[in-house]
Amino acid sequence: MTLSPTAEAPTPPSAAEDGVWLSCIDCEASFAPFDAVRYTCDDCGGLLEVRYASPASLSDFEGSGVWRYADALPLDGGVSIQEGATPLYRVPDLADDVGVETLRIKHEGMNPTGSFKDRGMTVGVAVARELGVDRLACASTGNTSAALAAYGSRAGMETLVLLPAGKVAAGKVAQASLHGARILEVDGNFDACLDLVQALADRGEAYLLNSLNPFRLEGQKTIGLEILERFRADHGTFPNRIVLPVGNAGNTAALYKAFRELVAAGDLAVDEVPKLTGVQAEGAAPMVEAIENGADEIRRWDDVETRATAIRIGNPVNAPKALPGIRETGGTAVAVSDVEITDAQRDLAEAGIGVEPASAASFAGLRKLRDDGVVGEDEQIVCLTTGHLLKDPDAAAAAGTDPEPVPSDLEGVLDHLAEQP
Repeated sequence: MTLSPTAEAPTPPSAAEDGVWLSCIDCEASFAPFDAVRYTCDDCGGLLEVRYASPASLSDFEGSGVWRYADALPLDGGVSIQEGATPLYRVPDLADDVGVETLRIKHEGMNPTGSFKDRGMTVGVAVARELGVDRLACASTGNTSAALAAYGSRAGMETLVLLPAGKVAAGKVAQASLHGARILEVDGNFDACLDLVQALADRGEAYLLNSLNPFRLEGQKTIGLEILERFRADHGTFPNRIVLPVGNAGNTAALYKAFRELVAAGDLAVDEVPKLTGVQAEGAAPMVEAIENGADEIRRWDDVETRATAIRIGNPVNAPKALPGIRETGGTAVAVSDVEITDAQRDLAEAGIGVEPASAASFAGLRKLRDDGVVGEDEQIVCLTTGHLLKDPDAAAAAGTDPEPVPSDLEGVLDHLAEQP
């Protein structure tokens, strides 16, 4: 296993403020973090990454939630709704069923708005306030819009969300609406929405808070920090592998960055870094295609379709960060069918863990990789589930049992139960 050079503690450039700066992942140009709004490199257009002169150690962290990790973040505090500190569930029956030594489920659906996006928004909205912007915007398959609307509202900032018309689960649209966002339904898919939001941001009309924004990924990397801390506390070691759904590939990039920083801090040996394993739906799998073909870049899929709406994305903007994360940790990527996703959603529900379809993709992917012999029986694994069951109630109802009409008297109910055991 190899890690990128940023596993070494970097030397802060003149642009750094309090040991924090932005660096281009392609040309290594450096920029002050808060002197101007920027999402990509001024020099080459490459993706930006937040860098730190002194990577924080696990022993530095105090408190609970995302801001427990303030020493590993670009600001000391943010617009918070008590996000983070999500459960790492034990699921021994599922571990036995799949055939692995240990399996834990990190359920990000237990965040305030029901998805992992809250972690990124608490940091991203705080940075927006630091920069002095007054309008926030995102493209969304649903979860981003809900989180941005909630955190933007709490910060007293105008929020604009662009959604693909007819392609977003009702629960997510309802959240964005109730939190006061201005919702624009676009005649196109998510990638078309993101193109429009980027154009608005380039015109200075709004501050973009999709995962193209490097500050948002800083909040999301706390998922990895929580997993490692909790898993080691319970098992005395770190997990061998983390399996996670992939849409825009922000979590894959964020976890990889968290691990590199822990390596730089001396808390994590290179051979202890978990294998990052991405899972996509068969109808929206450009990352899987790139991994299988050994490509350095993804091919944009213009036509994508899956019932897992949260990962219905054909052009993952964080692929340049995520592909090395999968490869350099010794991980892989796999595509699963909608049927396999629904089966996994049911299996998780039987264990008491209610997730939306995209979340269940991680467990579906683990099962497929185990069946194919890619994952070994001696592995200790964490599956990341990213959104709550109630994010997509229609999908949950379709996957669950049907209501049974009965008479309104006791004898009628008993007769029905006897006939339909």
